[in-house]
Amino acid sequence: MVHGVLAAHGLRCGLYTSPHLVSWCERIRVGQAFITPTTLRALLVELQPLIQRWCLTPFEQLTITALLHFHRQAVDLAVLEVGLGGSLDATTAHGHRPMVAFAAIGEDHQDMLGTDLATIASAKAGVLSPGCVAFSGPQPAVVSQVLHRAARECGARLHWVAPMAEDTFQGLNLPLAGRVQQDNAAVAMAVLQHISATMYPLDTQVIQRGMAALQWPGRLQTCHWQGHPLLVDGAHNRSAALHLRQQVDQWHPHGPGGASVHWVLGILARKDAVGMLQALLRPGDRAWIVAVANNSCWSATALQEHLPQPLARCLQPPPAELGATWTVTGALARAFDQKPPWKIPVVLGGSLYLLGQLYGEGVIQMVGKSQPKLNKNSSQAADYYGKEWDA
Repeated sequence: MVHGVLAAHGLRCGLYTSPHLVSWCERIRVGQAFITPTTLRALLVELQPLIQRWCLTPFEQLTITALLHFHRQAVDLAVLEVGLGGSLDATTAHGHRPMVAFAAIGEDHQDMLGTDLATIASAKAGVLSPGCVAFSGPQPAVVSQVLHRAARECGARLHWVAPMAEDTFQGLNLPLAGRVQQDNAAVAMAVLQHISATMYPLDTQVIQRGMAALQWPGRLQTCHWQGHPLLVDGAHNRSAALHLRQQVDQWHPHGPGGASVHWVLGILARKDAVGMLQALLRPGDRAWIVAVANNSCWSATALQEHLPQPLARCLQPPPAELGATWTVTGALARAFDQKPPWKIPVVLGGSLYLLGQLYGEGVIQMVGKSQPKLNKNSSQAADYYGKEWDA
């Protein structure tokens, strides 16, 4: 959101994000243009002596590549999405980070950051630097305490952003839906107001134009599979799963417990699949567990052993010839095999890697004017590194 508005004002603005959906080139852009495969490859090859000297991870390699690209493109500002917490994240290697924005902090990257919210928040607070101005929407009480303490200790100024009113959010004409995006928009607008007051004056109408042109697939997005409407979302932790279930219930109310839902889910083995399914599933739902290409994933059999019986019964066992998991097309066919009037919503998710795989293969089609063209062939720019990048 911040990047889109700054670009709409004509500022030369870089954007670094992760993960990508189809192409590694999606992670680095100046304005609305992804880095080209040729440029990405050339920079990675140029940086090989540094990469080998310090044994940099793929994310660290891409981070220094992005920063070098932004430097050579002479950007006015760069927006860097933190990849893993703050204290452990490569983006904190940049020495001048005057503004920091916190989205909702929940149970994420628990295998690296810790199992409780206080520990996770402490790691993410490591993105703060002396003298920076930070913005955060409402957080759980324990997270708020951690951020307050971290800001005070390092000399950062932390501002709390009130939730955005529904009519204000609607007025932005964002092509993104859901309460999470409403909260994100509030924090983004606070950052933009600070930029406008201290760096570059911004125009209200251009802000709205930048927001309306935003492209961010895979987040509460309506897609099509063989002509059927399909809700797609990349929620991959318990906190995000709770928000997803709340949103689905809001859109498809059906009695006090919400609507029955058909879920097609691919969940990486390192993720808290049990917590996610406890947040997503209700008795009466049906769920098909699918594999994500080139990744170790949870199987329906393993999950049934860890879930309470009412939820375990939601999991649909795959045919014996398929083994432990469904194929995506097989699961979608079963999920849409409904009697008229086909009222049961079908939601596909569990991993952004799964969504990227299906976008790239053309299994699901994006709809809507705001969706970017993700070029599957651009992923070949990273072939230099071999299959370990996909791991």
